[in-house]
This record gives sequence, C-alpha cells and structure tokens, in this order.
Amino acid sequence: MTSLLPTLPLSKPDYDLKGKVALVTGAAQGIGLAASRLLHERGASVVLVDINTERVTAAATTVGDRAIGVGADVRDRDTLRLAVDAAVERFGRLDVVVANAGVAPTPATIRIMDDVDFDFVLGVNLTGAYNTVRAGIEQVIEHRGHMVVVSSAAAFSPGPGGCSYMISKAGVEQLGRALRIELAPHGASAQIAYFGVVETPMTHETMDRDDYGRELGAKLPWPLNRRISPEAAARSLVDGIADRSQSTIAPAGWQQYGWLRGALNPVIDTQLLRDKGLARMLLQLEERHR
Repeated sequence: MTSLLPTLPLSKPDYDLKGKVALVTGAAQGIGLAASRLLHERGASVVLVDINTERVTAAATTVGDRAIGVGADVRDRDTLRLAVDAAVERFGRLDVVVANAGVAPTPATIRIMDDVDFDFVLGVNLTGAYNTVRAGIEQVIEHRGHMVVVSSAAAFSPGPGGCSYMISKAGVEQLGRALRIELAPHGASAQIAYFGVVETPMTHETMDRDDYGRELGAKLPWPLNRRISPEAAARSLVDGIADRSQSTIAPAGWQQYGWLRGALNPVIDTQLLRDKGLARMLLQLEERHR
C-alpha cells in the first residue's frame, strides 16, 4: 500500500550564499557585525541595520562594497519595513533575515526591577525579533530564503537577577519554532541560533563590570563558563544558514544542557533554592538599589 504521508528528504541541499541578499539587525558591533562580514565574504550582499545610524553606516564601510548601513529601531515596525525596502531598492531582493538585535538588563530582582527596563528588554529582544521577521517575511517566502532568530542558552537557564533577558530569549525560541514550521510549506526555512557566553560589550557590561554579574558568572561550571569571540559565534550562525539548519548552538558545551533541560532544570532549580551564597548575592543586589 502506498503511504499517503509525504516522504521527507533525509538531507537538505546546501544553501549557496553567493548572490543572495541578507539583512542583519544589531549589526553595528558584536555578533551582528561579525555575521555581516562573514556573509559578505561568502558572496552575499548585506544590509546592516542598527538603531545608531552613524555607527552602522560606518560599520558597513568595513564590510565591503556590497554592504549598506541603515538606521532603524527594531521596536518600530515602520522603520524596519523601510530597511527592507532599502534592501530591495539597492540589491533587488531579500533572501536572508537575521534578527540579532538584543540588549541585557541591569541586574535586578523582580522585586526591585525598573518596569521601564523590563519593557525595554522585551521590546528589543522579543518584540524586535517579531517585528524583524514580519518586515522581511514576504521577501523570504518569495525567494524561498532563510530566517534566523537569535535566542540564547539563557532561554533554558535559570534567571535570578536577570529574568527579563531569559523571558525574552525563551520567547524568541518559541517564535523560531513556530516560524520554521510555518515557512516550510513555502519552501523557506528558519533557524534558532543559541549562544552561551560571547565576548561582546553587553557581556562585559553585565558580567564583568557588575559585582552581581561577576559573582553569578563565577558559578557557571565548565564547559558552560567557556567564552567565545563574536567571530566564532557568527561562524556558527552563518554555517547554519548555509546548511539551512533548524538550530545552531555555540559554544558546543551548551548543547547537552539544551537536550536534557527537561530533566536537569528541576534539579538545578532545587540546588539554587538551597544555595546560601546565591541567596546572599540576591539580598545584596536588592540592598544596593535601596
């Protein structure tokens, strides 16, 4: 009897980036800029998008002759649509969208958190990723392209003192899961990019220059405490585009945690509830905001 179910291919063809057009948000520095450079090296034209127009325009000049910088706030859907329009006007099409823009909160417990700070983090990291997807989705579908939403290992990690970041990245993970299923009938694809600790200005501000962040970072066991460069993070992301991967994660040490999170997280949460050192740190964090 012939099965009525479709036969799925065992492997996906490589996605040749030569001649493609990519748009990357949060591209004035860090992972976004590194990814833009690598996409350009592999033959793509690149539209770098960032809230700081002057910086992203300057960054684009360092990427190459097939790159332009466009100022846009990912919280503003209209400016993102204009960025997509600029890509199509300059290069004729848009094939790849990378929703990379992200921010981290000032360390704080839910009790003392600034509501404006919470809204800002969710607005950039989660709503901003959604806005980026919405702005570019018709072009990606038309050209059977690929979308990337940048989540984080924070999506499946406990978040005392920084829950807005974890909430936003868990939301981005769910956005990516829905997106890749919904794009499949159109011949397009989507990828969730997860990162652990990357040597970016955001990491230095929240983990290295902040007393609480520094102590919390010291609690990460090996290999989860391993740091990678923005270039290594970008390589993982762009290799995923070239393979049309469903997900990528770097550094690789976080992969096992991701797979086993359902079993591990209840155990980890129980350990953290009993961690007197963490309790002291959280009380000190609250005290410094009084």
